[in-house]
Amino acid sequence: MTSINTAIQLLTREDAERSAATQGSTCSPDLARGPWEFDMPATPDQGPDYGPGASMLDTAPAATPRQGALPEEYRLADDAELEARILAAKETLGNRLVILGHFYQRDEVVKHADFVGDSFQLANAALTRPDAEAIVFCGVHFMAETADILSKPEQSVILPNLAAGCSMADMADADSVADCWEQLEELFGTEPDDAGRQPVIPVTYMNSSAALKAFCGRNGGIVCTSSNAATVLQWAFERGQRVLFFPDQHLGRNTAKAMGVSLNEMPMWNPRKVLGGNSEQELVDSRVILWHGFCSVHKRFTVNQIEKARAEYPGVRVIVHPECPMPVVDAADEAGSTDYIRKAIAAAAPGGTFAVGTEINMVNRLAAEFPQHTIFCLDPVICPCSTMYRIHPGYLAWVLEGLVAGEVRNQIVVEADVAAHARVALERMLAAKP
Repeated sequence: MTSINTAIQLLTREDAERSAATQGSTCSPDLARGPWEFDMPATPDQGPDYGPGASMLDTAPAATPRQGALPEEYRLADDAELEARILAAKETLGNRLVILGHFYQRDEVVKHADFVGDSFQLANAALTRPDAEAIVFCGVHFMAETADILSKPEQSVILPNLAAGCSMADMADADSVADCWEQLEELFGTEPDDAGRQPVIPVTYMNSSAALKAFCGRNGGIVCTSSNAATVLQWAFERGQRVLFFPDQHLGRNTAKAMGVSLNEMPMWNPRKVLGGNSEQELVDSRVILWHGFCSVHKRFTVNQIEKARAEYPGVRVIVHPECPMPVVDAADEAGSTDYIRKAIAAAAPGGTFAVGTEINMVNRLAAEFPQHTIFCLDPVICPCSTMYRIHPGYLAWVLEGLVAGEVRNQIVVEADVAAHARVALERMLAAKP
């Protein structure tokens, strides 16, 4: 099957509109260009952005990491040359290297990964290679931070492109969360109730910075993934009167609703407003306070897309990610993490039809891996994750050849104090059982 990158290259800026009816379309013709064209600003006063793709309309914070210029030899090399150089470097480095590839990475990168999975699966996979001197994480910034927190001090964690961030993770920054926490403490106090439950327990999604994981570690909180969010929320409810859930509102809402929490008990916290835009009574009555954050990839899926899929494919099984908006999750047959989606398709009897609501690279790869099924993305527009797409084989070749030459490029290092508190929150998650 044609890779998503190849499909985008075929949809050039000249013929994208003309060919949309027969070949499909992409959300931005700029996706056909090399990511290095977007890593550095055109002018010194131009702020950072996430580049073309699902997050291209999101506002990137001024402190968003940027990638320095990629040497010309990597920018000009074709796919065959880059693949040969990557394979040669891997052969030279041997067991000193482990490459991790997220489900959402382009095929041209994932093919070189030793492990493929979601962010936490990959961080744990790295632990199975304790002798590896370098962990190259083909994902986004918060994932590399988690790998650094969990890896050994002598191991180097490398992110091939420093500009591969996450717009959702950036929607909850440490200062805004700290300000929110101060307002909640002023409203609720800090003393536990008669049952020993704290006024608020902070819960951060794995898709957040190390600083926010550390915040949870310091304040009696915990980390969750999309696969264990219900278990983590139950853990938090046992210890707190209510939960502050960040950064993804949709995962929090969908999970809490499935656990029986009513929508009027889940106010939204807008960090740009006093009390998040809520009345004191709304917060007092809350059980889950949802942060105003979202994933731009999963925000693209709609109920209309599901209805269209059902009309065109009677009996289709619709599976979406829980980061999708609530109406989409309600209209689907199932919602689950990336690993859940893959396992559900793998376990299905041959001849099934699946409409999947998650990132297009993963859906395309599932269709190729399970040809006994009809598998397609709910969104007909080719629009990959903007930041995952920043990882290009050129950057992978560059960091690997640096290691061969004895140079560690793009190392991600979490400060010791932050790492220690973040590790506490992660360990609480690992200890929480359904």
